[in-house]
This record gives sequence, C-alpha cells and structure tokens, in this order.
Amino acid sequence: MTISEGANLPGATLLQMGANGPEAVDLGAKLQGRKVVIFGLPGAYTGTCTTAHVPSFMRTKDKFAAKGVDEIICVSVNDPFVMKAWGESTGATAAGITFLGDADGAFTKAIGLDFSVPAAGLIDRSKRYALYAEGGVVKVLQVEENAGQCTVSGGEALLDAI
Repeated sequence: MTISEGANLPGATLLQMGANGPEAVDLGAKLQGRKVVIFGLPGAYTGTCTTAHVPSFMRTKDKFAAKGVDEIICVSVNDPFVMKAWGESTGATAAGITFLGDADGAFTKAIGLDFSVPAAGLIDRSKRYALYAEGGVVKVLQVEENAGQCTVSGGEALLDAI
C-alpha cells in the first residue's frame, strides 16, 4: 500500500558516506521534531533525475528554508558510494541537499513507491515523488504518474503545495 498524507513514515535505516565509509542513518530519528522534505527518484545519474529533479530542489532550497524546512533529503535505491559521488557531481551536496542511499530498497518498498522495468534494467527502483513531513507525518505527497517526468514532484511544485 502506498503511503498517504496524514500517515507516519516508517522507520528505516538509510546509508550515507561518512569520513570513514558508509554510515547508517536512522530516518525516524532524523525526522523527529523536524520539518523535512524527502524526494525520491529512480536512480542516480539518470537523465531526468540529474537534469530536472535534483536541480529543482537546489533552486528552491532557500525558499523551503524560509518556510521552516530543516532539511531536504534525496533518496534513491543506490549505494552510498554512488549517492555521494552523484551529490558532489551535481553540486547538490555543496548546495546543502542530503543524499541517502536506500541500497536494498526497503524504505521505498515500505512506503509503496517501488516499481520495476526489467527491460530498462530498473529493478525495485523508486517512483519519482516528493513529500513534506512534520515530525515524520506526511503532510504533502506528490507522486509522478510517469517516472520520466518531473512536474508535480519538482521543488517548485512541492514548495507551492506547502
């Protein structure tokens, strides 16, 4: 079942690169008492993800901060090594966007936003979405009908919705 507005985000352990290698991130602890934007996408270095989705949150980061958002997190079903390199190559890490890997897809599956397109090599990937949560409760959820598009899940669209 797909997560919905008003629901609590499930607990999850995601991964990020630290000074000494991969580090576990307790998503529940990260969300507690905070306003957070999470955007998910099919894969690091893929076309729309790199040229549209990530840049939309880089452009809107300061406007989200002005609305009280504490952190913007990009989640993809990729390992933390890839997520670190992608965040750096796009300039998004320097812009203050957090990149977390959902390496086994457990979080993505738990919120019901996974999909597979074997012919394209996309197995158990994330649908393209953006959500705004307060204290781990989803207040706004916007999911793309087509993973190749970035309209309702882009930074500007989510900013307008909160």
